[in-house]
Amino acid sequence: MLAAACVGTPTPPDEGTSTPQSSEVVRTSTPAPTPTLVPQPADAPAVSFARADLSRGSASGVTGSGPLALAASGLATGIYDDPYGQSGIGVESGSWTSDWVPVAFAFDELVASWNAETPATTWIRIEMQARGAGRETKFYTMMTWASGDTDIHRTSASGQQSADGDVKIDTFKRAAAAPPLDSYRLRATLYRRAGSTATPSVQMLAAMVSAAFKYEIPSAFDGSAIDLQVPALSQEEHKGEFPEYDGGGEAWCSPTSTAMVLGALGGGPSDDELQTFPGPDYDDAQVDYAARYSYDWNYKGAGNWPANVAYATRFGFEGFVTRLRSLSEAQRFIATSIPLVASINGDLPGFLFGKTNGHLLVIRGFDANGDVITNDPAAKTNPDARKVYGRADFERVWLGGSGGIVYVIYPRGKALPPNVAGLPPNW
Repeated sequence: MLAAACVGTPTPPDEGTSTPQSSEVVRTSTPAPTPTLVPQPADAPAVSFARADLSRGSASGVTGSGPLALAASGLATGIYDDPYGQSGIGVESGSWTSDWVPVAFAFDELVASWNAETPATTWIRIEMQARGAGRETKFYTMMTWASGDTDIHRTSASGQQSADGDVKIDTFKRAAAAPPLDSYRLRATLYRRAGSTATPSVQMLAAMVSAAFKYEIPSAFDGSAIDLQVPALSQEEHKGEFPEYDGGGEAWCSPTSTAMVLGALGGGPSDDELQTFPGPDYDDAQVDYAARYSYDWNYKGAGNWPANVAYATRFGFEGFVTRLRSLSEAQRFIATSIPLVASINGDLPGFLFGKTNGHLLVIRGFDANGDVITNDPAAKTNPDARKVYGRADFERVWLGGSGGIVYVIYPRGKALPPNVAGLPPNW
């Protein structure tokens, strides 16, 4: 039986950046008071999401309280080696480190998200550090990222394993034998080529943390049927396209799903930008474009979760990656006209390939029985992408497969639905 997959195995070399030299600390703020955390109930999935407070933390060579940008002075100088491109790139840089973010439970995994702009000659690196049981981990690189692809290659970093854990493509995972972790902080380093006056800007930096949980399936359904209008697109329509970006087909489920959500929200690349990817029609060109600009060269794939969200936020949207605890939580977003991209893994009745070891699709609604209306890019043609999956079947491969991972992409400034009362916020 065939299995659709949108993931890859990280094997290439690590990125290289020399230790920068800094001459001035631009800002160091007073740490924020420790917040009062919502306790984590033992009978609910342990997941929490928090946006870093960009007005606090410490900075060297970075100014602003959101967005963050390179300062006029105090920049570090150094060399950046692109593991898939030019070596010895002269750079100027500055960094910002968040306050420590406490977590109401011992967490096992962390996924970072960012909304940023990187004009030509600029890029950013996102890192995380955790602590617990009286020690601090090292900083782990979550991704080196640019919105374009003319200066550096977007890469996650392999070869970071330590006694505390490792980063697997887009997710920090605590080592099974490592002591518990109960807080973390994030660091953003902003780069530009030596001689440039441009600056990247970081509008949002956040992280989702979680711990393993055995889910009760299916979740309750309140009987409210809803079906959002989302354009249907097939990844199979692109099979064999752009071999340098994995060649379409099964490899493109994530950018195809992201493109469908952008189409539903009325956004995406301009017509001039799409001319560089002349597909059979506008929507197909948008999928090609999304695949290129969400591509992670480290594991040779277009399925990196936060990279797809960061791609979407280039076009006036906000977004992040989180875990939801059930389809009941997903319904809160659908009710506010926000379709979700969901990550699944496992056997799914009605799925084109029968089973998958990693696949992305769009949740667009629920029928009167509570079953899930999706736009599944694993379809032979665009019209075939709209599929309905049984509620329990879907939750088994979503909650049981990825722990409920979703991309939340929405118009800038749009209010999100309220979090579930009595549980740590997860959006």
